[in-house]
Amino acid sequence: QARVVESGGGSVQTGGSLRLSCTASGYTASAYCMGWFRQAPGKEREGVAAISGGGGAANKDYGDSVKGRFAISLDNAKNTLYLQMDNLKPEDTAIYYCARKRVTWICGLHDFQYEDWGQGTQVTVSS
Repeated sequence: QARVVESGGGSVQTGGSLRLSCTASGYTASAYCMGWFRQAPGKEREGVAAISGGGGAANKDYGDSVKGRFAISLDNAKNTLYLQMDNLKPEDTAIYYCARKRVTWICGLHDFQYEDWGQGTQVTVSS
């Protein structure tokens, strides 16, 4: 059964850092596009970052609001997706989710193309 479990959320002050983890089971994460999304209260779900599969050099997509601050990576040995978040801002406060898209390349950040969502992990950034 395919599932993911997110962890690593917490509360930090503006300018702080967090690293989120998403451990997949029931499938090999490196065979697919894997993505991070977030949803703040009262807002629609937003694409944060995605990484292509297939091994070798991965293509990475980032949402405009996180470019230069967040970095997505995949540890194939651990079947775990990461999101390193630096220089956090209050507007980054949200529940963060990971999911997979059943293709290897051309990932994009359209949430309706992703499936097998986790339960999410809360990130709170205070000013």
